[in-house]
Amino acid sequence: MIKAVIFDFDGLIVDTETPAYHAFCKVYGSYGKELPLETYAKCVGTSFDAFNPYTHLAEMLQHEVDSEVIRKQVDVVYRELLQHIQPRPGVVDYLREAGELGLKVGLASSSYFNWIEPYLTKFDLHDYFDSINTADLVQKVKPDPELYLLSMQRLGVQPEEAISFEDSLNGFIAAQKAGLHTVIVPNEMTSTFPFEHYDLEIPGMESMPLKEVIRRLEK
Repeated sequence: MIKAVIFDFDGLIVDTETPAYHAFCKVYGSYGKELPLETYAKCVGTSFDAFNPYTHLAEMLQHEVDSEVIRKQVDVVYRELLQHIQPRPGVVDYLREAGELGLKVGLASSSYFNWIEPYLTKFDLHDYFDSINTADLVQKVKPDPELYLLSMQRLGVQPEEAISFEDSLNGFIAAQKAGLHTVIVPNEMTSTFPFEHYDLEIPGMESMPLKEVIRRLEK
C-alpha cells in the first residue's frame, strides 16, 4: 500500500534545469565553444562534482578566462531566463491530491536548501511537505540513494510504500537504488535521456491524476 510520495525539486517541481543548460550554451557559444547535452547531462540531478561546466569551459579556453568570470556570465543569463518561471503543470494538483489521499509528502533534492527555499516561499509550497531533505543533510547526493533513504526514514515509510517522482537520470538511479517505486516525469531537456527499468513514465503531472498513478503502481 502506498503511504508516501517523494518529489525531486529542480527540473520536476520547477524546471530550473532547462534554463540552466540554455544559459551555459549561450555563454559557451560566446566563446565559440559548444556544450553537448550528453556532456552536460552528467551533472543534471546531482552536483558539479560529477561534471563542472564552469571549469570545463575554462579548460577548453586553456584558462585564458577564469572560471569565476564564466560563473558570473552564466549567472546573468540564467537569472534572466528564470524571471518568469513557474511550477511545472500539474505539480500543485499532485501536492494537493496527495494531502487529500492522506499520503505523506517528501522532497529529496541534491540542491541546497538556500536554493530551494525561495521557490517554496514564492509559490507557497512549504505547507505541502512533511519532510524536506536537501544536500545540506547528507554526505552524498544523487545518484547515491542517501537522500531517499533519509526521506523515507523521516516519513516513517518503507521503500515499497513510497513513490519517487524524478525527471533526471541521476535522480532516478538514486530512487531505484533506494528501492522506491519510480515514476519518470521528464522535462524539455531530460526527455531524451535513456531511462530504463522504471515503473511508470508520464509526460507531465497534468496528464494523469495522482490517484491513477497509484492505481497503476499497486496492480
